[in-house]
Amino acid sequence: MRRQKRIQEEAELNVTSFMNLMIVLVPVLLMNMVFSQLAVLDLKLPLGDQPGAVNPEDVSLEVVIRKDGFEVTRTYQEKSESLALLPKKDGAFDYSRLSTTLQDIKKNPGFEDKKDISLLSEPGIDYQTLVTVMDTVRIYPAVVAASLVDATLFPEISLGDAPGSEGEVTP
Repeated sequence: MRRQKRIQEEAELNVTSFMNLMIVLVPVLLMNMVFSQLAVLDLKLPLGDQPGAVNPEDVSLEVVIRKDGFEVTRTYQEKSESLALLPKKDGAFDYSRLSTTLQDIKKNPGFEDKKDISLLSEPGIDYQTLVTVMDTVRIYPAVVAASLVDATLFPEISLGDAPGSEGEVTP
């Protein structure tokens, strides 16, 4: 009996469709990686068991966001003193004036090293206003050595409700 030798052909692997997929997939994945950057803000939220938004002994500077404008107050030994009233300008919040006011306050003695501030808002203040106020109290554009840089004002932000905004009984 005679054995026949079978001629074995090597199988070719067709990778054309896989290469086409990679040509499309790689740029798409690289483009998505560039745009997936997150910004994180550290916030100090009040504890749920506290009656007020923040403890007045711990906080000495507050920005109250009202529907008609901003109020910057200083709290010292449970006494609140209004430092500036910033009404709306042409129906819009005046963020530049708020920034200028906080820069002036930061230059005063006792506030140079201060890093914390409380934002107290009335109900009905929209989210974008709150975020813009947070950005305004954190940093401001400053010119240093002929370059525009972001200087810090009060980077440690606490949030709470404005006084008199939860139906409090006033005598």
